[in-house]
Amino acid sequence: MTLHTQKKIKFNLIPIAFLLLFGFSIQAQDKKAKDLLGEVTSKVKSYENITIDFKYSLNNAKENINQDSKGNVTMKGNQYVLNFMGITKIFDGKKSYTIVPEDEEITVSKVNENDDDAITPSKMLTFFNSGYKYTLDILQDIKGRKIQYIKLVPLSVRDKRKEILLGVDVQTKHIYNLIETGKKGTKTTLTVNSFKTNQPLSKNQFTFAESKYPNYYINKLD
Repeated sequence: MTLHTQKKIKFNLIPIAFLLLFGFSIQAQDKKAKDLLGEVTSKVKSYENITIDFKYSLNNAKENINQDSKGNVTMKGNQYVLNFMGITKIFDGKKSYTIVPEDEEITVSKVNENDDDAITPSKMLTFFNSGYKYTLDILQDIKGRKIQYIKLVPLSVRDKRKEILLGVDVQTKHIYNLIETGKKGTKTTLTVNSFKTNQPLSKNQFTFAESKYPNYYINKLD
């Protein structure tokens, strides 16, 4: 597997990571965890838009893998612009545009939001309404911030993840980080470096402009 292929695979995992940040089970399995997740959800719903700068780490001691990357995402409703590992992904509410400058290639695909298997920003608050049990975990003091962790354990035996730790800032009710541990020892961590809300956005913020990429090959999947 080439480095560029690895980049594409990890890039495709990021939207899932963000869905995990905001989409979780709200079932009455642990009242304190439920109440905290409910507060986080209410906060997210109250914002016109959200801009996040993040750090993404991939570690596997057995395979001697340690990789760090940075990225950012701006979201409004079901639209978003994601920049990660030199790749940009734009979702305008109907179509997804994956822009890869290294290959001078753009992949365009339609997204059916009625498809239960489709991972879209519009499902951020509902995607994980089932499939996990959760409990309140440790409370840590990180750089003067009280971070309460919630442990999410997949119910499906086919899930490759052992558990997910979701860190919530107790004061702001914003997500601080997400730590995902795989059954084979791989650990991925997404840490929010900055969380900005209700920023002034261009009216074309989520619009793909083909004229900006005159020499790119455009691969239309639909």
